[in-house]
Amino acid sequence: MGSDASAPDGAVNSGNGFAADGDGTPPGRPPRTDEGEGGGGAARRPEKQRSFWKELPILVGIALVLALLIKTFLVQAFSIPSDSMQNTLQQGDRVLVDKLTPWFGSEPERGEVVVFHDPGQWLAGEPTPEQNAVQKALSWIGLMPSAEEKDLIKRVIGVGGDTVECEGSAPLKVNGKALDEPYVYPGNTPCSVDDQGGQFKVKVPKGYIWVMGDHRQNSRDSRYNQTDENHGMVPVKDVVGRAIVKAWPVNRWGTLPIPDTFDQPGLDKQSSAAASLPYAPGAGAVALVVPVALWRRRKGARPAAAEAARER
Repeated sequence: MGSDASAPDGAVNSGNGFAADGDGTPPGRPPRTDEGEGGGGAARRPEKQRSFWKELPILVGIALVLALLIKTFLVQAFSIPSDSMQNTLQQGDRVLVDKLTPWFGSEPERGEVVVFHDPGQWLAGEPTPEQNAVQKALSWIGLMPSAEEKDLIKRVIGVGGDTVECEGSAPLKVNGKALDEPYVYPGNTPCSVDDQGGQFKVKVPKGYIWVMGDHRQNSRDSRYNQTDENHGMVPVKDVVGRAIVKAWPVNRWGTLPIPDTFDQPGLDKQSSAAASLPYAPGAGAVALVVPVALWRRRKGARPAAAEAARER
């Protein structure tokens, strides 16, 4: 019946009154191919993979950014510049310093070996070591310590609220408790008998620490800086972080744990954990849990009251 006649088998109506060929194209038009679109049907060329040498600068840039982030927020390498921490640390050792935990409010504890910024011209007159271009580049990304940074490394002996004293050559006392100090340099006495600061009794203010070197007779530490503005104390805000690992040289690799002498009973006037936080963890937990518990009880009481009302 004219245009309404059925299309032959193997063909469908194209929608414009013409019967389409088997591949779906109207008659008179060239069949479609799978060799690309337009441009004479030429095949699409695969994209060339970027060469390694072109990607190398991008990879180096990513590595530098990661190194800077790690140096700023996580871990930084420091070099031991003197013999003041022998034999725990030797001059030239490289240590890795944890810079992450201070971001969460952690404060130094007794017995830790810490790196801190010069709090009051302790390094005045000390020569600044020269660095070549490679060393400066490594310092910039945190793989080597910077010669420009005036930092020191000592052991924390007292924290805020502690009383530290030396009378005679031994022993060193904290809060009246004598310390057994196996880390002190062999041949040294825990206390130095001199009139420059080796004999002392001090109370550490909140927000400060009292530090001493393990090589007691060769360390210019808190004892010998009591005339500065902080009376030999180191402000906690000047602490860079805790030295946790001796990383170099390889034959001296090892961790730097807190000695057992600082765990003896009666040494703490308050727990170290409580002292390192603005409030005790238990109190914080109670402050968070109690409102939640009350809210849940009130929430549970409302359906019960509604059910009782319905029963009436």
